[in-house]
Amino acid sequence: QVQLVESGGGLVQPGGSLTLSCVASRARFRIYTMGWYRQTPGKERELVARITTAGFANYADSVKGRFTISRDNDKNTVSLQMNSLKPEDTAVYYCNAFSYPTNYWGQGSQVTVSP
Repeated sequence: QVQLVESGGGLVQPGGSLTLSCVASRARFRIYTMGWYRQTPGKERELVARITTAGFANYADSVKGRFTISRDNDKNTVSLQMNSLKPEDTAVYYCNAFSYPTNYWGQGSQVTVSP
């Protein structure tokens, strides 16, 4: 079992920046592909960014060039640096850890982009 604890959400103005962090409880953190997803009311959860065990990252088209995902295997941490935030980035952001067949989720962190 892996517990994921997120932090760093909040309220920010359009054009601003936030950094989300997720700490995993398990020592074998490096075996997991880590990702950030987001969800708004009435919509399905969508992938924002993902980073593999080898450090390769991919992003949703809507955040390319603005968001950066990174991981620190020594600290069991994955982070999402979000720049040039837009109102449409408003959502609950979830941390995810995947290593087939296991799949774990954090509790979610609210990000609100509003004037």
